[in-house]
Amino acid sequence: MKIPHTFTIVFSLVILCAVATWFVPGGEFARETVEIDGATRSIVIGDSFQYTESNPQTWQIFTAFFNGFKRTAHIIAFIFMLGGAFWILNATNAINIGISGFLKSTEKLQKNRFLNKIGVNNIVIALIMIVFSLFGAIFGMSEETIAFIIIFVPLAISMGYDSVTGVLMCYVAAHVGFGGAMLNPFTVGIAQGLAGLPIFSGIEYRTLCWIILTAITIAFTLWYANRVKKNPKRSFMYEIDSYWRQKAAETEKVHEVQKSSWATWAVYGVISSVLVYCSFTFTYSTITIGNSTISAMLFPVIAALFIPFGFYSAYKSVHSYILSLLLLTVVILIVGVLGYHWYVGEIAGLFFAMGVASGLAYHHTFDKIIRLFLDGCKDIMNAALVVAIGGGIIIILEDGQIIDTILYGISQTMANAGEVGSVGAMYFIQTVLNLLIPSSSAKAVLTIPMMAEFSDIIGVSRQLTVLAYQLGDGFTNMITPTSGVLIGCLGIARVPYSKWLKFFFPFLCILVVIGFLLLLPPLFFQFNGF
Repeated sequence: MKIPHTFTIVFSLVILCAVATWFVPGGEFARETVEIDGATRSIVIGDSFQYTESNPQTWQIFTAFFNGFKRTAHIIAFIFMLGGAFWILNATNAINIGISGFLKSTEKLQKNRFLNKIGVNNIVIALIMIVFSLFGAIFGMSEETIAFIIIFVPLAISMGYDSVTGVLMCYVAAHVGFGGAMLNPFTVGIAQGLAGLPIFSGIEYRTLCWIILTAITIAFTLWYANRVKKNPKRSFMYEIDSYWRQKAAETEKVHEVQKSSWATWAVYGVISSVLVYCSFTFTYSTITIGNSTISAMLFPVIAALFIPFGFYSAYKSVHSYILSLLLLTVVILIVGVLGYHWYVGEIAGLFFAMGVASGLAYHHTFDKIIRLFLDGCKDIMNAALVVAIGGGIIIILEDGQIIDTILYGISQTMANAGEVGSVGAMYFIQTVLNLLIPSSSAKAVLTIPMMAEFSDIIGVSRQLTVLAYQLGDGFTNMITPTSGVLIGCLGIARVPYSKWLKFFFPFLCILVVIGFLLLLPPLFFQFNGF
């Protein structure tokens, strides 16, 4: 059986949604504007649903691609800029040389009996996943994972695994952390504000949820990774991964480590000067984690560390210096997101600057850098186009005026279901709705006001309602074709959506069941905040 192209699958969903607008009656909720955590949001008014005249979609299936392009333009531009920037970086062979050095280091660690028994690679995978899961749980890392796929997929291949293992290490880890978050401002923060709860209250039980979900995800990843390593042909990506294996073979070749040229030192001087300028302009940076704020001299510290470290790296080789630029980029990314609320625009600009600086440090001309950037954009174009058509699915449902009707219809299933049944229904609604609306904040303003009122009626804690929303929001994002982040990550990893769905769906079912089980203890036992 021939597996359809991802574009074919997603466009078929557009047609299916258009057909649904002919049979599902139109409807809408009344909305009001409120201010939550300094931001103005339009929220649903409970018990305000009314049926409206339907608006069946016909030829709009052909404009859905264009309108989806407009709706997801920020993600598409983000993907193009990352693809181009990393193509420039890859042309320097710095990542290949860095991976080779890393693998040699792990081979040395294997000589330690204790580490050898546990498995150095197992430790590496677990540590990487814990870090990304924390990023998802603390500041809601999502779009940022696209930038790391290009690093961890080649690393996974070089370690003897497959491209899916690389996706599990960063993308899945971050999104499981996103689902079981303790301090995620985009889910927990907004939902608790809408429900009238103290922001980030109930953090103790949420931390327990995060630990359980992260541990299960790491165990699954290690099981799958070691299964593939024992027999690479058992990977469903074995044939397709020939592209990455060829790249890995190039990594294993002896690359000539080049000494730094005057261009490398010039880039080092410019970046050091910029960091010194930022140290005086942004002397103190305020990091917000939950209700806690920390004001620290982050840029002065970054400058003080990078200037000698960058000098030493440039002295060793141009490749070492370019890797130090990549590390600097990741550090500034974390500071920018936590301290200055950066989003995809600022992050894309940061990585674009890294790509240009890497090319210049390698003594490429501007013309060469532009050509490399365009080659990277061409290579990633398929993923960007699928993101666009995925955005068209949401537009068809909204223009057909059936989103609110679907929500209202599903919500009726909660009537007379009892506490356990009602909590399960809330969780089910959020899980299913996530397939249509992958935006966590949009889903919060659409559902939490109604769910909070309903929980008061049946005597269920509003905190539990928020937890049901949070867990329901976190998992199905990892299979829905309407998620630009998922399609972007799969596109960069060269994993067909159909193969990913077949592979990941069984584990997704496990996560969904565990999520439901985690909702039960607060119903029967007293937890702080619940």
